[in-house]
Amino acid sequence: MGKSKKTRKFAVAKKIISPKDARIKSNQKEQKALAESKKEKPRHVDQAISALFFQYNTQLGPPYHILVDTNFINFSIRNKMDIVRSMMDCLLAKCIPCITDCVMGELEKLGSKYKVALKLAQDPRFERIPCQCRGCYADDCLVNMVKQWRCFIVATCDKELRGRIRKIPGVPCMYISSHRYTVERMPEAFGAPR
Repeated sequence: MGKSKKTRKFAVAKKIISPKDARIKSNQKEQKALAESKKEKPRHVDQAISALFFQYNTQLGPPYHILVDTNFINFSIRNKMDIVRSMMDCLLAKCIPCITDCVMGELEKLGSKYKVALKLAQDPRFERIPCQCRGCYADDCLVNMVKQWRCFIVATCDKELRGRIRKIPGVPCMYISSHRYTVERMPEAFGAPR
């Protein structure tokens, strides 16, 4: 019998424990420290709004202040609707449309195509609300304004913004459906179609 040939294995190294392995004592100490720091942090709980009675907002009442978004003005013009009169028909009370600086800035940036919307927004019946955010996205500005003061109804046709506003308790949302204004989450809106 001859000698069996043994081929040498190429590029084989001994198995070494990874420096990140959980069995190493220094890693075990770091994991324990992380677990303790997570336990010690107190949770942040937002303060409850005193104006809310369950989901009903007691701050809302006539005259209604309605924060208007850019696309709401554009869709109202396309549907040939007078904003103030249609709001009053929907809510059956006096309505004061309000426009923030960010929404006005957005209308000005849209250019000459939306010149009619800009003229409508500069109407003296519209109340201009100064906002502290500088050059902020108009939707973020409206959401921040509503979170600070929950005395507004938000008028928008943007589905994403309406979804964000639905998460804020006690804030109704106005939108256009079938050539009429509709308010969701507001019990006093008798004029709103169901």
